[in-house]
Amino acid sequence: MATSPELSRLQRVLIGHGALLLFTAGVIGFGFLFFLMGKIALWPIPGEIDYKMPGTYDAWRMAHMEGIANGLLLWLTAVVLPLLPFAFKARKRIAYGMIVIAWTIVIASAIDPLFPNSRGLQFGGPMTNQIAFFLFYVGVLGAMIVPALIAYRCLRPAKDEAAALETARERVA
Repeated sequence: MATSPELSRLQRVLIGHGALLLFTAGVIGFGFLFFLMGKIALWPIPGEIDYKMPGTYDAWRMAHMEGIANGLLLWLTAVVLPLLPFAFKARKRIAYGMIVIAWTIVIASAIDPLFPNSRGLQFGGPMTNQIAFFLFYVGVLGAMIVPALIAYRCLRPAKDEAAALETARERVA
């Protein structure tokens, strides 16, 4: 399947942001590692810093996995983008929408292990919780709207398919 240069560019942007999210997941993974060890130490670098990373096991694991999952989701979006039954302008909106969704969820998830009382589950509390809440709000709304639009457009019969189906029904009757 041949793609236009504009569509190829969009796919590269999605792949690039997916790679940045995977890199971010790796950085968060080091924070998770240091949390688990109870100190900051990297072999073969000599020495260690006796510092206990803040947060909980679940918060670190979730932040790390959100980076991996959302990075891979952007790669998957790049693959399926040419197959979506949308005009280029709508595909572009979907691509950038998915990038916004991925980053807001990863950043909000990374706030939780670093700052106390900042899970972002409800409005209020410290400023870091409010930031996480609004980031999740944007990400989750987008994560509900974009797939719903894609499902609607992909699962409804195309106009030419509907006309062919109607013609076939008339022949049978």
